[in-house]
Amino acid sequence: MFIDSAKIHIKSGDGGAGAVSFRREKYVAAGGPDGGDGGSGGNVIFQVDDNVSTLADYRYRRKFAAQNGKPGGAKRCSGKKGEDLVLRVPRGTLVKDAETGRILADLSTDEPQVVLKGGRGGWGNVHFATPTRQVPRFAKPGTPGVELDVQLELKLLADVGLVGFPNVGKSTLISVVSQAKPNIANYHFTTLTPVLGVVERGEGKSFVMADIPGLVEGAWEGVGLGHQFLRHVERCRLLLHIVDVSGSEGRNPKEDFRIINEELRKFNPELAERPMIVAGNKCDLATDEQIASFRQFVEEQGYAFFPIMAPIHEGVDALLDKISEELSKLPPIRRYEVETEPLTPVEHLPRGEVQVRKVSDGLYEVEAEWLLRVMQSINFDDYESLQYFQRVLLQTGVIDRLREAGIQEGDTVSLYDVQFDFVE
Repeated sequence: MFIDSAKIHIKSGDGGAGAVSFRREKYVAAGGPDGGDGGSGGNVIFQVDDNVSTLADYRYRRKFAAQNGKPGGAKRCSGKKGEDLVLRVPRGTLVKDAETGRILADLSTDEPQVVLKGGRGGWGNVHFATPTRQVPRFAKPGTPGVELDVQLELKLLADVGLVGFPNVGKSTLISVVSQAKPNIANYHFTTLTPVLGVVERGEGKSFVMADIPGLVEGAWEGVGLGHQFLRHVERCRLLLHIVDVSGSEGRNPKEDFRIINEELRKFNPELAERPMIVAGNKCDLATDEQIASFRQFVEEQGYAFFPIMAPIHEGVDALLDKISEELSKLPPIRRYEVETEPLTPVEHLPRGEVQVRKVSDGLYEVEAEWLLRVMQSINFDDYESLQYFQRVLLQTGVIDRLREAGIQEGDTVSLYDVQFDFVE
């Protein structure tokens, strides 16, 4: 079964807790703290696998989680990092945030894509020793991993997409110009799934052609089968519109041409601007007048027209030469840019309980589940992002709670896996 869309729930691993431990050796009076850090949680990674052609693996299993990090140990031993979760998908798969539609990854290359990072391991008590705090009896817990519902969408990577009504000869054409072997029969919707074929045009010259199941009027709204596969046309650099120029099934070729173009435009307005070549198939069943009339109709709209008889390869070579010529002028197959998550205006942030605890002299710990979610979207190496984080602390009352707890300038604030000095 060809599955090109799936919704799954993914979770990165939790970070392991830091250890509270003290060095104890014979004849050593004061060994001091030696608790190790916890291991980071595993990441969720998506990887292209060319041996996988559909998203069927994600149709029935919907929840996936990376391994948690291990806690730290004595003698400054760090905990083991959680194993990454690697999800293998077909080339051309998009990973989107199911709630917002934001693109998280475009799996078009062999490079693995980290979609969710694991939680950081907590610090062991060895990090908290100071001249005035020589016996720290506390450590940091690891930060939790991130959970997210994601939508997987497969958009086939093809240079040329065949579009047109059912039974106009798309499958026949791809079968005679490539090694693809689609099911061919004299009835509608013979092609139930997209078919890819590599067209060779001399040494070192080739392109990928995709046979998209036939479209009908109303396809963009879900009518027929083709609507399920319109997304596969979106990456194609060039569209090849196949029309039964003879009207052998009682349809009007000109009306068919108009309807399909309108369906493409309604599904995605960008498709209306995509370069297109028109092939009039079944010319053996048409009169010269029908072919000439349709040619004039198409060329008046600015499209190149090629009359063909696909089963006997008549006119096909000239068509393929034109396709190769046009592809040489066009940019590469479209790659989708990953969309960064916008920072939520401070006034729109969800508010919740903030717990402030004095751990020891000069050290205060802040915990707030809602604030942890904010921190996971912040890049602390970026100045603007850091300024945003400071505004969050001020405007949500975290700084006021620290003052109420008695914090003084120069004291340390520990906020999950972030520490900073308090400055008035």
